[in-house]
Amino acid sequence: MKKLDVLALGTCNVDFLMNVERFSAADDEVDIENLNVYLGGSAANFAIKTSRLGLNVGIMARIGEDHYGSYISSQFENEKINTERLVSINEKTGMAFISVDPLGERSIYTFMGANSKFKLEKQDIKLIEQSEILHVTGMYIEVVEEASKYAKTLSLNPGSLLSSYGMEKLENILNNTEILFLNKKEVTLLTGQNFDDGARYLVDTGIPMVVVTLGGEGSKVYTSKTEIQHPSKEVKVLDTTGAGDSFAAGFINAYFKKKDLKECLKYGNESALQCVTKKGSIETQEFK
Repeated sequence: MKKLDVLALGTCNVDFLMNVERFSAADDEVDIENLNVYLGGSAANFAIKTSRLGLNVGIMARIGEDHYGSYISSQFENEKINTERLVSINEKTGMAFISVDPLGERSIYTFMGANSKFKLEKQDIKLIEQSEILHVTGMYIEVVEEASKYAKTLSLNPGSLLSSYGMEKLENILNNTEILFLNKKEVTLLTGQNFDDGARYLVDTGIPMVVVTLGGEGSKVYTSKTEIQHPSKEVKVLDTTGAGDSFAAGFINAYFKKKDLKECLKYGNESALQCVTKKGSIETQEFK
């Protein structure tokens, strides 16, 4: 079993990406202007981007024993990502149905499928222990809590779902977290405070580093010793799908290479910009 720089644990989906003129309402019908099918899911997005930036990366997830699962596996292998714990099970592969409007805003319906059957096994734990950084995103609280016990360095991107549990229910996970990635909304969901006060409060509770993405305003990192904000360039946003995952990949790449925190933010912002200026989360071969 090869030692990894970064191991991504979380969701792998097939994304059905639909460009629409507007989002549908109840008893409404909207034409799909363009439809593409790609590899997606937050852990998949992060793993591919991090691997392309030069780190030795693995993916830990569950996929279905179906055509979509085979497609996902082949895409990771093409990206030279370790797939020994990308396990196929007797379920349907997870799917996400993503509508994108002309402003780049998204409406998403998800089918968790095989993702929902993830149970941490001995082989998973062994690979976590042999990885320098464990990055967890888009996974259930029970799995995250168990996996966090074995991480050398835990990087956590909880998303809206986990953040909505609040700090008390996530206490054990947060106690093991070295780097916490949130957007402004997620800071408020997690702490009940605005993003600035909430981020500082999270640091005060003992989390060494809190990184908050601010959309067009860039990003900001908080530690017990410093607060640094780095602006983002103005670009035409085509699609925000996967932007947070791309940001985390850029940041972690710089962090692993021992860049200073300002550089980490810069790398994260640039990685996110590359994502939002094109359609889809990560450029991979389309499913046919």
